[in-house]
Amino acid sequence: MGEDVRLRAVVTLAQGMAAAQSPRDTWRAAALGACHALSGNFAALSVWERDRGRLRVLVNVGERAAGEEEFPEDETYPVHRFPEITEFLHERWAGGGEPNAWVETAAGPVERAGYCHQRVAALRRRGRGCCVVAPVVLHGRAWGELYVARPRGASVFGAGDADFATVLASVVAAGIAQTERLEEARRLAFTDALTGLANRRAVDIRLDEAVERHRADGAVVSLVVCDLNGLKRVNDTLGHAIGDRLLERFGSVLSLCGAMLPGALAARLGGDEFCLLAVGPSADEVARVGDEVCSRAGELELGEGVAVGIASTGDPIGPVRSARRLFRLADAAQYKAKALRAAKPVIAGRDGGLDDPVVRLADAPPPVSGEGERRRIRGGRDR
Repeated sequence: MGEDVRLRAVVTLAQGMAAAQSPRDTWRAAALGACHALSGNFAALSVWERDRGRLRVLVNVGERAAGEEEFPEDETYPVHRFPEITEFLHERWAGGGEPNAWVETAAGPVERAGYCHQRVAALRRRGRGCCVVAPVVLHGRAWGELYVARPRGASVFGAGDADFATVLASVVAAGIAQTERLEEARRLAFTDALTGLANRRAVDIRLDEAVERHRADGAVVSLVVCDLNGLKRVNDTLGHAIGDRLLERFGSVLSLCGAMLPGALAARLGGDEFCLLAVGPSADEVARVGDEVCSRAGELELGEGVAVGIASTGDPIGPVRSARRLFRLADAAQYKAKALRAAKPVIAGRDGGLDDPVVRLADAPPPVSGEGERRRIRGGRDR
């Protein structure tokens, strides 16, 4: 392969990774670009999971063998089965540059120094003739590896191919680093810094999407709004550090309870206000989880429990055409729970359907300024 061809292949690989919109897109672009650049028929990108001592395959592209999935759920290999790359698993790569790639062939010996050579055995098992393996180093550490194979009968990778694979692995590392920075920025933009839960911005986006899905196919959408009782007293008497501890502990309670609803989003809206957003589970399932939230919050050694309001399209609350209405319903229910100091959730629509005082409160026009009654019903912008 000429230098111009290889240069174009490197540019194509870098451009493909730069255009990726998600980590999966990045992994796929890396593997496809390397496969094309090295004239392979199969490629994989894998990551080293240090805490588990294993290599986990992120993506398989090209001509996959039986049992190889494009994005495998759990294709992993113990580190001890790959003695030839143990040196790359040190805390930091100390080689003074990028580690070199190497070539394996199906004709090589399966037994080496007392080990069963996994790569050679795998090549034979999957009908491949050779492979080139390039360690991917990120921030000075072994991150994973890029693997490209050719079929049985094709020309075997040479030393020049191994050198080129080392270059490609450096390009892949740069692309992965950029993706990780973007993912971290996205995570921070949608995460509450204190509790680690989602923030209001994340809820707004997910709730808009959920209501659109409800309107399209009738999926049940439920919103559980929680107001932590006693936070101000804790802050005033014990200090804000203890108040933060209460917020963190309730965040853990909410996350644990939210796990009972598949796919639910647990979030801190701000201050002492939290919520759970669920799409799919029935209104009764969500109500049971709301009971659990109240029960567990009451067992915390700090604070005075929690006021919980629930609004679900699975209850008789009338048409829900906007995220704003569902939020107002849940907030009105929570407001009533707060006023009653209720030990269980208040659920919109379960006390008379559309005649439920909670539903009428949520749907009433906003009070004229100065009327006297302070209504704590949010709803954000009209959507």
